[in-house]
Parts: sequence; C-alpha cells; structure tokens
Amino acid sequence: MRWSLDDLYTSFDSEEYLADIKKLDDIIEDFTKWSDANLSSLDDPVYKIETYLKKLIDYTTLFSKLTSYPSLTTSVDAKNETALKYLDKLHSKHILTTKANIKFQNFIKSLDDLDDIIEKSPFLREHSFYLKEIELNTRYLLSEDEEIIISKMKNTGSRAWSKLQNVITSTLLVDIEIDGEIKKLPLPVVRNMAYSKDAEIRKKAYEAELNSYSKIEESSAAALNGIKGEVLTTSELRGYKSPLEETLINSRMDEETLDAMLNAIREYLPYFHKYYRKKGEMLGHKNGLPFYDIFAPIGNMDRTYTYEEARDYIVKNFRTFSDRLADFAENAFNSRWIDAEPREGKRGGAFCSNIHPIKQSRILANFSGSFDNVLTLAHELGHGYHGNCLKNESILNSRYPMPIAETASIFCETIVMNAALKEAKNEEKLNLIEKSIQDAGQVIVDIYSRFLFESELFERRKDHSLSVKELKEIMLDAQKKAYGDGLDHEYLHPYMWINKTHYYYAERNFYNFPYAFGLLFSKGLYAKYLEDGEGFVKEYDSFLRATGKNSIYDVAKIMGINVHSIDFFRSSLELIRKDIEVFIALEGATGK
Repeated sequence: MRWSLDDLYTSFDSEEYLADIKKLDDIIEDFTKWSDANLSSLDDPVYKIETYLKKLIDYTTLFSKLTSYPSLTTSVDAKNETALKYLDKLHSKHILTTKANIKFQNFIKSLDDLDDIIEKSPFLREHSFYLKEIELNTRYLLSEDEEIIISKMKNTGSRAWSKLQNVITSTLLVDIEIDGEIKKLPLPVVRNMAYSKDAEIRKKAYEAELNSYSKIEESSAAALNGIKGEVLTTSELRGYKSPLEETLINSRMDEETLDAMLNAIREYLPYFHKYYRKKGEMLGHKNGLPFYDIFAPIGNMDRTYTYEEARDYIVKNFRTFSDRLADFAENAFNSRWIDAEPREGKRGGAFCSNIHPIKQSRILANFSGSFDNVLTLAHELGHGYHGNCLKNESILNSRYPMPIAETASIFCETIVMNAALKEAKNEEKLNLIEKSIQDAGQVIVDIYSRFLFESELFERRKDHSLSVKELKEIMLDAQKKAYGDGLDHEYLHPYMWINKTHYYYAERNFYNFPYAFGLLFSKGLYAKYLEDGEGFVKEYDSFLRATGKNSIYDVAKIMGINVHSIDFFRSSLELIRKDIEVFIALEGATGK
C-alpha cells in the first residue's frame, strides 16, 4: 500500500539524481545563452521558434522529472528535509528560465504573421495551440525585469506560505477520545470517521476536528492572506479584470460557459436541499442535516474492502468499458504506482500526479476499506488514464485545463458506482444511490459554497487582511447560501478554508468550479456512452488526447456538446434530480 518512486530515482544522493541536477544546470545555461543570442531579432522565425520549443521540451521534461521526486516524497513525508531542500533549490533554478521565457513571449508578440509561420513547419503545426495560447497571454505580460522580480518574490511569498500550510496541516494531530482514552491521531484519520456508522463517533470526530484547527487558525489565516494578497497584486499588475478572469483564461474556459453552468446549478439547489432535509429526518434530526452527518451512511452496505479486493473490483468493472482502461488500472496496482496507507506525516485526501517524462502516474490515497475509498481510487485512476492517453503527445501538449481535468476521473467513478448499483438489493441500493447523491452534493453544492467563499475573500482582501473571525463568518455565510435549509445552521463547518488545500496555491485560484464542470460534463458524456456504446470508446480516447491542445468549448465540440448552452448543464443536473427522487422513494420502500 506504499508506492515505489524507483522509476523516477532511487534516492536524493543517487548518481542518477545528482547527474540530472547537473544536467539541468547545463540545459538552463544553454537555454539562456541561446535565447539571449537569438531572440532579439525577428529574422528566420521558423528556425528560432522550432529551436526554442525543442530546448523548452528538454528543459520541461527534465525539470518535471526532478521536481516530481521531492514533491511526491513530501506528500507522504511532510518533514523530509532533504526533499524540501531540493524543492527549494529546483524552484530557484526554475527562476533562471524566466528571462528566456519572457524573451520568447516578446518575440511571439512582435510577429505579425504567426499563423503563416506556423503553417511552414510540421513541428510548429503540432504545437500550434501552444503557440497561439502564448500569443493570447502576451497581452498580460509585464516587462522582463518585473516578471523576473515577481518570479523570485514568489519563492519567499506564496510558495513559502503554501509550504508552511502544507507542513502544519500534514503534521497536525487531533486530540480525540476513543473508548474512554484520549488519543492523538492524524487529521486524515479523524476526517475519515465522518463515514462511520456510529453517530456518536461522527459527531465526536467533527467536534475534535474543529477544536484542532484552533491550534493552527492564526498561521493558516496569515498564509491565506499572504497568498491571496499576492494574487490580487500580480493579477492587477498584469491587467486582468480579476483573479477569476485570469483563472478562466488559464482554464481555457469562457465566461459564457461558467455563467451557463452556475445559473443551472442555482436552479437545481432546491432539489439538493430537499435531499439534505430528507437525510436529516432519516437520521433523527429536525432542523436539517448537521454538517457532521453529511457523509453518514444510509441503508445497509456492510461490506468493507481489503486493498486487494478494491483492486479486483475496480479492474473488473473498468473492463466493461474497455480493456485499455482495465489494463492501465491493473498495471498501476501491480507496479506500485499507488500510496494508499494513511499515516502520520502524510497529507490527507487524494491526488494523481501524471509524470509525463517516464510515461507513468503516481496516486496518493488514504484507504481505510470503505466503498467511498474504492470510488476514490477509481477517481484517481481516471486521472491516471487521462495522463496515459496523453503520454505520447509532446509534453507541451500534455497540460490540460482544470475543468477538463475532472472529466476522466468522474467518468471512471461513475463506471464503478453504476456497476455497484446494478448488483445491489434494496438496502444496498439505498446506500449506494445516497452515496452517489452525496458525492454530487459535494461537487455541486459544497463546491458552490467554496466558489462563493473565494469570491468574497478576494473582494475583501483588496481592502484588508482578513481575521480568523472574518474568514469563519464568510465561510458560514457561503455554506448557508449554498446549502439553504438543507443543513442545520447550528452545525456547519467554519474552518473549511483551512481544510481545503487548494486555497493555498497562488496558481490555483478558484479551484472549485472546475469540479462542478467535470461532474456535469462527465454525466453528459456517460449518457452518450450508454447511447453509442463501442463507438464512444474510440471517440473518448481521442477526446482525452485532444484536451492538451484545445479550448474547453472546442474540445467539447469533439463529443458533440455545446457548453454555452444552459440546457446541457440542466440535462446533467436532471439526472441527479431523478436520483434524488429514487432515493426518497427507496427510503419509503425500505421503511427507513
């Protein structure tokens, strides 16, 4: 249940790692000297753009490999000083490429005929979208000196704050009473208790979790204020209307798509409120569902899974979609690409890191045997499969935007969930369908609350640094607006701004609405799969390969979807509404 990183490097003092560090220095030096010598004039643009991109590919490939190793190491060992040291060193080296990157962006900005130039070279045509995106982003480019200063200041600004937040949350121990004894447990272990069948444990874990945050609330608030303050400053300097506009551009999503989705979500919130109230009633609550019971299991799904059973179940059901997906998942398990064991010093939650240079992925999870944990593994393997579809693309065409990033993962989750629903009897079906709605509620309702919170946070941060009290108040207000009367307002989660790591990355602002887009887009895709069958599978892999070199609007068109249409998002939300009606009917049928 622990991953192997040996295909990256065997240790920080291995000959391979030290040699690649030296090689990176040589590549950076050559990259910088060549850019200084060649990008000051516009003559011979085809040769210069080709040469620059090839040097950039060499650099990006090696830098990605070198940084993946310490980054993955610290995710399971937050205090690993050697890994932290190398991350610092590598980010400092990365700053040295800023000057060359800016020179190239200014070179592109100065060209009047980029389209004609691209057409003269098959290599440039392959990277056409990448080059056109640079051309678009040059309108937000600052001077060379300003860009270098910002790049350097990030190391002692937002990146330092992010590192602090990662360390304090990864090492936070929660005091909780279990069987009459006070224990100190890692935060992810206590958060997993939210899924317990024991109502007392769920409430106790919630209270212990909230109490534990008081130990780190001031430092977390300082980190959040520092990061969001930097984002506002740089966003304004570059000429963006807001951090949200910057995020949309970086996400390759237009405002029309976001508005269509958010308007559809707001229309369907009352159905989710109905579900939360019904769940609250089933658990004996009169004033809506308390936050600590959001993840409470409903119905009987007694089975727990060993790690091996989870593997077999996922692979078997992935094979109903395609052998390629199943073979990928089987290889990920067998090759030890997954770290699934919860332990002290390991970060909570789950993620997938696609490592393009070695054409592999690494998946972090915190597996305790629940069906939810099985779904999480399926979800992260979906991310890995997405990376697998892109492994033979140029590394410059392998970066897909945040909203599309959740598509393959939620699609894979849906395969496993629907398989479980087919096998289930009434009590189990009640449990599973409630679990499906519960997950959708997290991605639609809770994500909407996080969007409201971050929007308000940025608005107030323009004026002042926010206190812990103010941050808690904003979070509670956002939850009340999103959850409505579905939750008991006496038992909300005022510290969700500490719990969600995405708030603490300066390059990942509004890392919330992409999840909602991913769910609704995936539901639309899955409906197409059920209609089209085998033909869809071939289209789907081609679609995933195209995600690194298209806007969201254009890549959706490959699958025949118009994301400017509110009706598309309504049709996906309608599927969830029907599940809510089935859940309520099942609850009556089982007498629960």
